[in-house]
Amino acid sequence: MGSFSMWHWLIVLAIVLLLFGRGKIPELMGDVAKGIKSFKKGMSDDEADTAAPGKSVDHKADETK
Repeated sequence: MGSFSMWHWLIVLAIVLLLFGRGKIPELMGDVAKGIKSFKKGMSDDEADTAAPGKSVDHKADETK
């Protein structure tokens, strides 16, 4: 039940290649890369929005003493 041998990994790799085909795996990895790039772009856009100067509300203490 420990780690798998090299033969196990080769069989798993062969099954994956049979299911997805040779051309499908690079296409999937390209889609993952595009998703990561758009996520990073969205995060940098959010940081730029929060860093932009906006309207601030001045708080004045209630002086009813």
